[in-house]
Amino acid sequence: MNKFFSKALSFALCMLTMGQLSGCGAAKNAEPEKCIFTFYYNWYGNTEHNGKEVHWEHGVIKNADYKGNADDIKGQDNLATNFYPELKNYSSTDPVTVVRHVEMMAKAKIDVIVVTWWGANDFGSPALPTLFDEAAKHNIKVCFHIEPYSGRGAESLRANIIDLTKQFGSHPAFYRMEGNPCFFIYDSYLTPASEWARVCTPQGDLTIRGTEWDSKIIGLWVKDKEEDYFLESGFDGFYTYFAATGFTYGSTPANWKGLQEWAVQNNKVFIPCVGPGYVDTRVRPWNTATTRDRENGKYYTDMFQAATESGALNIGITSFNEWHEGTQIEPAIPFDSDVFEYIDYSPLAPDYYLTRTAELVSAWK
Repeated sequence: MNKFFSKALSFALCMLTMGQLSGCGAAKNAEPEKCIFTFYYNWYGNTEHNGKEVHWEHGVIKNADYKGNADDIKGQDNLATNFYPELKNYSSTDPVTVVRHVEMMAKAKIDVIVVTWWGANDFGSPALPTLFDEAAKHNIKVCFHIEPYSGRGAESLRANIIDLTKQFGSHPAFYRMEGNPCFFIYDSYLTPASEWARVCTPQGDLTIRGTEWDSKIIGLWVKDKEEDYFLESGFDGFYTYFAATGFTYGSTPANWKGLQEWAVQNNKVFIPCVGPGYVDTRVRPWNTATTRDRENGKYYTDMFQAATESGALNIGITSFNEWHEGTQIEPAIPFDSDVFEYIDYSPLAPDYYLTRTAELVSAWK
């Protein structure tokens, strides 16, 4: 090994170590830092890059009580969202899109991208290396949102943890909470706590505890009185996800101080999640009861303030770009269409929710 190569290798290893240990919640036994997560969906595709419209084209979810129009949405300029994206019907696998998105998240002062993941054949998987590389350029970390794919359970979760950690664990953008990889488990309640305990408790037959795959596993708190579920499962913490206040017990800000107190008492991580509003009537035209108006940013500010007042050190933002449910902070623009009357952020700027997020984060930290 020549001297130049040796020095270069030493520098690379040093930078890698710094990348792994710097950032919110990264180092073991370090003073806890405040951390902002956002949920990121890389499931969109378009005809130009993917040969078809993916997720922009969407079936309208039927409801027997709804008597109005329920024609399926075709994509292109007819998108499965109440808002119209500034980047139009982009492809999540287009590197240009990934670069733009990470730049936007950096502008919003996001610390950790929680990327949706539906298994080894996930649509967005080809874009993950670019996502990690671009995130590293902005000192943003990335972790995975394990979705309820078919057959998800203890055995598959353990395999997912091992595979994803092997694939990305050495990358400087790979997020670690107190030194361990971190995985969010969406709709964790669909699986009995006893099944998760096989992986997440020391006595489980598939345990990751005390092994090289030990990780922080964050489950979804939905209903009242789920304390026993989270104790039995062995989850390290819980998040609330939903951007519609009052939609669940977990998404009701009035409950957050109590959830934070319980988390502290039981050595759990609590991540209250906030959003700018909610509207999904483009794909669920019967679901007006869940709509939450953005109130020109007031809804978002109030929900974020409630999260900070809970005492939690971690806050999730739902979402960066879940366009179907209208929870995105990604820029939206006015768009004239003969098919659908899209809404936008007017009189606010298209990038208002990025800049407002940055302001809220700066004031909190």
